[in-house]
Amino acid sequence: MGRFDGATVLITGAAGGLGRGAAKGFAAEGAKLVLSDIDEKALADLAGTLQVETAILAGNIADEALSEDLVRLAVEKFGRLDIAVNNAGIVQSFVRLPQVESDEARRVLEIDLLGVFYAMKHQIPQMERQFKANGKGGAIVNIASVAGLVGAPKLSVYAAAKHGVVGLTKSAAAEYATKGVRINAICPAHTRTAMVDGFVRVSGVPEEEALAELTRGVPMKRVAEVEEVITAILFAADPANSFMTGHALAVDGGVGAI
Repeated sequence: MGRFDGATVLITGAAGGLGRGAAKGFAAEGAKLVLSDIDEKALADLAGTLQVETAILAGNIADEALSEDLVRLAVEKFGRLDIAVNNAGIVQSFVRLPQVESDEARRVLEIDLLGVFYAMKHQIPQMERQFKANGKGGAIVNIASVAGLVGAPKLSVYAAAKHGVVGLTKSAAAEYATKGVRINAICPAHTRTAMVDGFVRVSGVPEEEALAELTRGVPMKRVAEVEEVITAILFAADPANSFMTGHALAVDGGVGAI
């Protein structure tokens, strides 16, 4: 019997590296899945590989209606929403603050910060209703970043958005600490996903050299593997982890230690 046997888990950005890893991790532990991503084909392809009950809905997390529809889908399909992993996000161009185009900054904030706000705005009331009805609420795991805990040169707007995610997490966790909803954030350093692969491609240097530059400030001198971050996500969502809320858990190779 898995840790999440029978639980309904909603994951945004499910077709990307961390989202896909989370979907597989929860599925292996017995969860039912509600998955969303802006890439409809990749989302359908992922669902076809999973051996658990799965519902999918493609869309842009910057559109509030998607978050409302996802919660409705979870309830209509599976009767409740137990866990939400708010993972959808993008990164900005790797440039100094004055070089960030204003339209790009707006898009990063709309997706990375407001997208999480919209998601929680609709997830929390459903979990609170469940808690009032039967004493079983839910858990929300927001995917922030180590850039939400410290400064991130040449990623200023991204860092601002992720600091905002941590702020939303802590504030909402305090608001709902007695209402059956645990809310935590995972703050990974650079992880071996499409974002890191893209950085390597545009760097114009060999992969080893590009990764060395990317991890120069990481004591472990490497990027995180997806599986390492998924372990933290599952830990934060685990119902046995019932006394942790409002926490921003760094998975950062030691960045926060220096």
